[in-house]
Amino acid sequence: PTFQPRRRARSAMARVLAAALLASSALAFNGNVGVSVRGSGLRRSAASLQPQPRALGPLPSAGLRSHVHASSAIVGDGAAESEPKKRWLPPANELKKVLPLGLMFFFILFNYTILRDTKDVLVVTAPKCGAEIIPFLKTYVNLPGAVLFTVAYSKLTNKFSRENVFYICLVPFLLFFLFFAFTIYPNQASLHPNALVDVMAAALPAGFAAPLGIIRNWTYALFYTMAELWGSVVASLLFWGFANEVTTVKEAKKYYPLFGLGANVALIFSGQYVRYVSGLRRVWEASAAVTGIAVDPWGKSLKYLMGAVAVSGVAIIALFRYIQTNVMTDPECMNLGAAKKQKTKTEMGIGESARFLANSPYIRNLAILVIAYGMSINIVEVSWKSKLKMAFPNPNDYSEFMGMFSSVTGAATLVMMLVGQRIFKVFGWGVAALVTPSVLLATGGAFFGLILFNDALTPWIVGTLGTTPLMMAVLCGAAQNILSKSSKYSLFDPCKEMAYIPLDAESKTKGKAAVDVIGNPLGKSGGSLIQQALIFAFGSLAASTPYLAGILVLTTLMWIRAARSLNIMFNEAMVNDPASDM
Repeated sequence: PTFQPRRRARSAMARVLAAALLASSALAFNGNVGVSVRGSGLRRSAASLQPQPRALGPLPSAGLRSHVHASSAIVGDGAAESEPKKRWLPPANELKKVLPLGLMFFFILFNYTILRDTKDVLVVTAPKCGAEIIPFLKTYVNLPGAVLFTVAYSKLTNKFSRENVFYICLVPFLLFFLFFAFTIYPNQASLHPNALVDVMAAALPAGFAAPLGIIRNWTYALFYTMAELWGSVVASLLFWGFANEVTTVKEAKKYYPLFGLGANVALIFSGQYVRYVSGLRRVWEASAAVTGIAVDPWGKSLKYLMGAVAVSGVAIIALFRYIQTNVMTDPECMNLGAAKKQKTKTEMGIGESARFLANSPYIRNLAILVIAYGMSINIVEVSWKSKLKMAFPNPNDYSEFMGMFSSVTGAATLVMMLVGQRIFKVFGWGVAALVTPSVLLATGGAFFGLILFNDALTPWIVGTLGTTPLMMAVLCGAAQNILSKSSKYSLFDPCKEMAYIPLDAESKTKGKAAVDVIGNPLGKSGGSLIQQALIFAFGSLAASTPYLAGILVLTTLMWIRAARSLNIMFNEAMVNDPASDM
């Protein structure tokens, strides 16, 4: 009997050590646990440890944290109690909302990756075309298309509900891509005015080769524009606008970075699917050589690719419908009063909307972020794609490389999503918003430096690395694009979308349409105009490289300044509108 209290004390001490051990493990995962360990002892005594509210989120540290609190409670009570079940998933009401949203983003990016790779192969490898056509496409085709869509979208939002606007905008994309693969491309010979363009090319200076290439391959240019608009309209405007409607800032901070964990697996899957179809093209070419039956491998592959886009689009519609009928009407998932308030329409003409946004410093800073990203990535990307065509002139090889590029981008983004959540939690919105311009500035500088100092670096590249300067430039440009886009998907996009949440319904709807659908193409078109002017002034894209590098530095510095200013405004908006954090 005299040793029983000592045994109980040793048992209690064992529980304390177990709690400390679990706390140390949790600290390695998350650094935010109910029990802190400092030096050689516990921060608080076992008797003072009480169960704390469990932090929400799917991270493993949440489960460990629950285990630590349970152990602490046992120590405090001095009696063994049954441990609560570990919860590795979000609460049921949040999971019901987050899971379909994540799947929607998965399928949207699956389609975007296929469309992005396909549009590049079409225009860069088209007859009498090259990467130099891209700046002209973005300026004279993409930008007018984006402006027209913005006008139409503004009218649609004033006339129809958000649900109907989603369907009206999404379905035409899917129909067009199917129509292109099964009808337009097989009849391109009769649709492309090759003879007329040949006559025009003979009469015009050589500097008009790129604009004439757009006219010659106008169906490819149309596909390129629709593929570009998919990213601006479906991913940025429709999806993120809908996600902002059904989530709060608190939920967004937890789950927006994690949306990309599932969505960017789509980049890996879609990239591998493009590579798989590239392999089928080789089989078809080999079969045609043996049988002597004429076959268009690229035309057949387009049907496979656009068929996958259509199936994925049907999944997007089904998930959107599920959220509308099962989540938006559930009071446990939504604040129905707030939802009704958001659905109130604001009758506002396009001119009045433009004046309203012009007078909003908050929206202007958001627009600068989007425009600066578009300009910066376009300045580097066009130069990289010109090197890429030189290394892979065959469409099959070009497409296969782009498929691998997409898969690696997806894998890198998965890592950045995990890092991004930590950056949001530890450093906040302001630091997260500065990561993407900093990465783009550093990697873009390395790419242009490799081109500018090519002659001095050639002996080292060939002798030490065992490759050619051209392939080194291709790989360096690919690394630059992968790092820039992974930081964009994991940090820049969530930061941009979080910034809309504290705004009123009018600013969200009108402002987001103007910033996302016009801002992004305007940024790319601005970069394109700069490249066009430099090409005409210096004769080629390669000769313009030093000036492009300087413009990249100035653009990213402007971007960083706008991000810092917006961080101050965002924090003030959160303080003034605490309801948005519910």
